[in-house]
Amino acid sequence: MVITKKLRRYVPSSDDFRYEDFPFYWVARVQGIYLQHMEKALKKIGTDIPTWRVLFILKTHGTSSISEIATHAIVKLPTMTRIVYRMKAEGLVDTGPHAEDGRVTEVTMTEAGRDLVQQIQAATEKLFARSFRGLSEAQIDKLNATLEQLYDNLAED
Repeated sequence: MVITKKLRRYVPSSDDFRYEDFPFYWVARVQGIYLQHMEKALKKIGTDIPTWRVLFILKTHGTSSISEIATHAIVKLPTMTRIVYRMKAEGLVDTGPHAEDGRVTEVTMTEAGRDLVQQIQAATEKLFARSFRGLSEAQIDKLNATLEQLYDNLAED
């Protein structure tokens, strides 16, 4: 991409840069306030964001390896391993070796984990509705496509 004069306000190294116009400023602010609200909602039911992430990854993907969960949650593998084993001690997940590769630890949600997912959904439903208030499905789809493009651009090696 060629940085034209008109685009320089988006580039932090430019003298024309304006942080209010920087998309990552808004991404960070949205993420920050979202996490504050999520922490508050989850605390009311006795859980936390790492637990929520793991449970919803398992809800979506079913049995997954710890490394797959870490990838989707954007968490380092050692950190995710500690989270999963804490959740196992709490009875929310079970772990076991992969059928074909014993070096891989697979994680499965327990009945207690499924029950907590139901509680989380009830506790956060209003937050999600509030988050997307006034946005059409097309706007949300466009936002997701734009964020996915940014991710793909940054993920290039």
